[in-house]
Amino acid sequence: MIPKEVAPAVIDPYLPKNGNAGYRVSRYELELEYRVAINRLSGSATITAVTLMELQQLTLDLSNALTVSKVSVNGKPAAQFSCRGGKLHIRLVSKLAAGVALSIVVRYGGSPRPLQSLWGDVGFEELTNGVLVAGQPNGAASWFPCNDHPSAKAAYRIQISTESRYRVIANGKLVARRVRASQTVWTYEQPEPTSTYLVTLQIGMYGMMRLAGAPVLIQAALPQRLRRDFEHDFTRQPEMMNLFVELFGPYPLANGYTVVVTDDPLEIPLEAQGISIFGANHCDGTRAHERFIAHELAHQWFGNSVTARRWCDIWLHEGFACYAEWLWSEYSGGPSADELARGHHEQLREQPQDLLLADPGPRDMFDDRVYKRGALTLHALRGLLGDEKFFALLKDWTTRYRHATVVTDDFTGLAANYSSKPLRPLWDAWLYSTEVP
Repeated sequence: MIPKEVAPAVIDPYLPKNGNAGYRVSRYELELEYRVAINRLSGSATITAVTLMELQQLTLDLSNALTVSKVSVNGKPAAQFSCRGGKLHIRLVSKLAAGVALSIVVRYGGSPRPLQSLWGDVGFEELTNGVLVAGQPNGAASWFPCNDHPSAKAAYRIQISTESRYRVIANGKLVARRVRASQTVWTYEQPEPTSTYLVTLQIGMYGMMRLAGAPVLIQAALPQRLRRDFEHDFTRQPEMMNLFVELFGPYPLANGYTVVVTDDPLEIPLEAQGISIFGANHCDGTRAHERFIAHELAHQWFGNSVTARRWCDIWLHEGFACYAEWLWSEYSGGPSADELARGHHEQLREQPQDLLLADPGPRDMFDDRVYKRGALTLHALRGLLGDEKFFALLKDWTTRYRHATVVTDDFTGLAANYSSKPLRPLWDAWLYSTEVP
């Protein structure tokens, strides 16, 4: 019988059931096998952590679709464990003091499926012939046990075995690729601190190509049939990278950037740490989706490296990535950022005036108004500071909080250093009032 537990602390009211207090994870090591045809995942997760308080019980986020067969902590079997309510509950043999190192090994398996959320299905998803993981905001637990909250960043080692005809893409550097009979074992290392929702797994019949002309390595994984359209639609990515490095500061990851184009259509593109995922419908030879390409690349700075500690501050991800779309348009010969800002401002004024940018609420955190109003906030700030100070601020922001987590007050506090005038009226109008200024 599992002992009655104290109600878990709510780490983020937007996702009250997500995240786990009492410990901090520094590294995940996943050793997995996946069979595409039958959607069967099995293996183990080794989680390196440290206790933040005295503990005899702890939890990890884990989908109810996955079954745990064994749990050990610091080399000893757990006293008890059970899975319920999207959590793996673990009781230790004895209490651990604060500051004690933890090595938790979980053996598990099952047929992973997306988690149902306010925003639709998220997480591990089967494609027609392969897999993608779209973890934002709470889908990581659909395929591995974790502390699933953006404030909980860690390093990763992802080793996965699957049929050799498939290519596996995961975060970080491919450090080993070993063929074993009809299987290939792929091993990736992601040393930079990464939020769980940004950890991804992509499996498909993909070929690889490299895009030249950027200051960092840019690679693409895509079906052969899409290669010609890709070379037209995505060919300006090196230029984008050069522009964003100039405007936002150094690219934040050592191993470069990978774009995956699935053989299936996707409703929207998706970001992951060092990776962006597009559907075949975004690669159609028309170059009609270039703003999405810029948006997802910008997330490597805004969202992936500098990450909101709480989901209420998601404008720090989406407003910045949306503004990067406008900056790319201006640079590449399209409408200027000012023209785009004026057009979107008119549209926002015609929409419901009930969204608070600094706290939009969980149901509206992916509302397009968050994206556009966030970008307009930055454009208003740029107009007040001037270009030199505005872009110096962005570089300071991405450098100071590289691979860290932030709240809105961190940005407004930093911006104050770049202005000779009080910025409070601007923040009150754009962040803390519902009416569009």
